[in-house]
Amino acid sequence: MNADERRFAVLRAIVADYVSTQEPVGSKMIVERHNLGVSSATVRNDMAVLEDEGLIAQPHTSAGRVPTDKGYRVFVDRLAEVKPLSGAERRAVHTFLEGAVDLDDVLRRSVRLLAQLTRQVAVVQYPTLTRSTVRHLELVALTPARLMLVLITDSGRVDQRVVDLGEVLTDDDVAALRTRINAALAGRPLVAASAAVAELPEQAPAELRGVMTAVVAVLIETLVEHPEERLVLGGTANLTRNAADFPGSLRQVLEALEEQVIVLKLLASAQHPGTVTVRIGEENEAEEMRSTSVLTVGYGGGTVLGGMGVVGPTRMDYPGSIAAVHAVARYVGEILAGR
Repeated sequence: MNADERRFAVLRAIVADYVSTQEPVGSKMIVERHNLGVSSATVRNDMAVLEDEGLIAQPHTSAGRVPTDKGYRVFVDRLAEVKPLSGAERRAVHTFLEGAVDLDDVLRRSVRLLAQLTRQVAVVQYPTLTRSTVRHLELVALTPARLMLVLITDSGRVDQRVVDLGEVLTDDDVAALRTRINAALAGRPLVAASAAVAELPEQAPAELRGVMTAVVAVLIETLVEHPEERLVLGGTANLTRNAADFPGSLRQVLEALEEQVIVLKLLASAQHPGTVTVRIGEENEAEEMRSTSVLTVGYGGGTVLGGMGVVGPTRMDYPGSIAAVHAVARYVGEILAGR
C-alpha cells in the first residue's frame, strides 16, 4: 500500500481502538493489534503526519493519540462500504417492526430498536403531513345526521373526525358524498387536496350543498398542516453511560434534546431515503450539540415522509451505527408503503 493508504490504515486503527477502549492509542498498540506489516517507527512517523494534518491529537496526560472531529470526518468519508447488519439482526429488525399495529406503534418500535442497536439516543419524526398524499376518505354514518370521516394518507396516518350535519342523510346521499369527495382527494398531495376540496360545495347538487359545506369545513381543518411536529425520542440514558465523552456539556446535550426545535432542525437535512448524513462535533450548527455526532436519514418509499437518526458522542461506532440507521429506515419505509 502507498504512504497515503498506510496513513489512513493507521487513522482507522486509532479510531477503532479509541472507540472500543476509550484509551488514547499508542504506536506499540497499533503494531500489536493491527496487522499493518510495518515497524513501530513507521507507525510513529505516520502518526506525526496525521497529527500535523489535525486528524489526531495528543491528550495532555498521555503518550497515545485520539481522533479529532476532522479525523473522524476523514474516516467516515472513506468508509468504502457500510458494514451491513448480520442476517440475524436484519431478521430481528424485520420481525420486531412487522408486529406493529399502527403508525404510532411503528415509530415507537423504531426508536426502541435504533437505541438498542446503536446504544445511542434515537429520534424519529412523525410523517410530515405536507409530504403525504391522500389515499382514501371513508365516510361512516353513525346516525342519519352524524358522519364519521376517516382520512387515510400514504404515510399510514389516519385522522378521524365526527361531523354533526343538522339534517338527515340517506345511504344514497352518503355514497354520493363519498364518491365526490374521493374524486377530489384521492392520490393528491395534501396541499392540492385542500384546494380541490374547497371547491366541492359549489359543485354539489343543491340538496347536498349544506351537508357538503359542513363536511368540507371539517376536512380542510384536518388537511391543513398541524404546526406541532411530533417526535419520538428514546435511549436518552445511553448518553449518560460515559459522561467523559461530553466534557462539561452532557447536561447541555440533554437539554438540547428536549428542545424539539433543535432536533427537528437536525432531522430537516434528512431529505434522501437511503443516504445517511453524518454531522460530527463542530459541524453541528447548534452549539449545544458540538460534542456529539448526529446521524440522520429520511424514511419513506419514493417520497421522504420524515427523518430519523441517532445522536451520540463523537467517539461512536460509525460503521455499525450508519448500518443500523440505514436498515431501520428502510424497513420503516417498506412497512408504511405496504399499509
